[in-house]
Amino acid sequence: MKTMTCNQLGGACDQTFSASSFDEIAQMSRQHGMEMFQKKDAAHLEAMNKMQALM
Repeated sequence: MKTMTCNQLGGACDQTFSASSFDEIAQMSRQHGMEMFQKKDAAHLEAMNKMQALM
């Protein structure tokens, strides 16, 4: 079992994601990101913009 937080994945909060593989954690993180985007959460939007700039 692996556990990572939104923050560890480049996000803006301490929500944890636990799964048996990193791919599953990444999928959970993407879903969380979409939910925060829909809610227009300012901290997450800023984190998303920083990630896009790095890419």
